Amino acid sequence: MDLLGPGSEIDGFRLGEMIHVGSMASIYRLAGSTGPLPLVIKIPRLGGSERAVNVIAFEVCRMVLGALAQSRHHPTLVAFGDVETTPYLVMEYVEGTRLNDWVQRAPIEPQEIPALGSAVALALHDLHRQDVVHLDMKPTNVLYRPSGEAVLIDFGLAHHAHYPDLLAEELRFPVGNWVYMAPEQVAGVRCDPRSDIYALGAILYQLATGQLPFGQPRTVAELRRRLYRDPTPPRALVGGIPAWLQEIILRCLEVDARHRYASAAELAFELANPDEVALSEHAAGCRPGTSSPLPAHRRRARSAPRLSSSSRSRRRRATRRSSTPCEPPRGAPSARKTGIAWPA
Repeated sequence: MDLLGPGSEIDGFRLGEMIHVGSMASIYRLAGSTGPLPLVIKIPRLGGSERAVNVIAFEVCRMVLGALAQSRHHPTLVAFGDVETTPYLVMEYVEGTRLNDWVQRAPIEPQEIPALGSAVALALHDLHRQDVVHLDMKPTNVLYRPSGEAVLIDFGLAHHAHYPDLLAEELRFPVGNWVYMAPEQVAGVRCDPRSDIYALGAILYQLATGQLPFGQPRTVAELRRRLYRDPTPPRALVGGIPAWLQEIILRCLEVDARHRYASAAELAFELANPDEVALSEHAAGCRPGTSSPLPAHRRRARSAPRLSSSSRSRRRRATRRSSTPCEPPRGAPSARKTGIAWPA
C-alpha cells in the first residue's frame, strides 16, 4: 500500500499526521471531527517490491496483540483489516517518552539506570506470563508513560506459545535487530523468554557505557561471535559503574540462557533492590584494568559451572540445549516501583 496523506480514509478511519515510517509499516494518528483521537493506525508496507517478512510480521502483530489481555504495558488493539484486502491495525495511542531518548545521550548516570530497566523488566514479565516472547527488544520499541510504566510496542517478530510461529515456518535466517539478539535466536530458537532478558541486558550495557556489547555486526559470522565470546565488562569501559550493576548486566548477557535470570520479574527485583544483588566473579575489579577476586562471602553460588570462553563448539551446543525445548520462566518476587528521571 502506498503512503497516504492526512485526510485519507481507510474503512471509515480518517488519517491524521504520519508519526512514523519504517521498512515494515507506516503509522498515523487518527483524526476525529474535533481533532486527533487517542488512536493510531499501522499500515504495513506490502507489494511486489517489499520484503516477504512484512506481511508475516503484520499477521504476527495482529495475532499477538489480539491474544494479549488488556494491560498498561502494551498498546490495546482496537480494530484490524484483512491482510488480503485492506490491511491495517488500529491501536491505542501511547503518550510517552522513548527509551531511545536516554540511549542517545549514553553513558548516563548509573543511578538513572535501575528505574529505567526495572520498568522494562516488569513489562516483559507481564508479557512472558501470557506465554509471549517479544524477540525484538530495542530502545525504539520501549515507551514510558508519564506515570513511569514501560510500554512495549511492535510485536511483529514476537512468538506466542499457543499459536503457530509463522516467522520460523517461512524464514530460515535470524530475524530481528542483530545488535540486541540473543545467542539462541542466532541458532534459530525463538521461544525462550530469556532471549528478551538478554536483549534488555544489551540495552542496559549501552545505557551504562555508551557502547554496544558486540558492536554493530554486519555479517552472520560477526553475529555468531556472541555464541562463544563474552562482552568487555562495563567497568573496564566506565570506571564509575557500581559492581552490582555490572553483575546484573553481565548476568543478563550470559551465553548460556540457564545462567541468566530465570524470569524478568527476578531481574526487575534486583534492579529495584541493588542491596540484594549477590556479587559473583562478574563484579570483580573496581576500576578499568583491575581483576582482583571478591571475598568468598560476596560471591554468587552458581547452579551450573560456567563454560570456558575458549571452547567455542561446547558453548554453541550448550546454547542449543539450554533453549530447546523452551520452558516457561520460573516465578520470582514482584519488584517495587521506583521513580524515573526524565531526559531534558
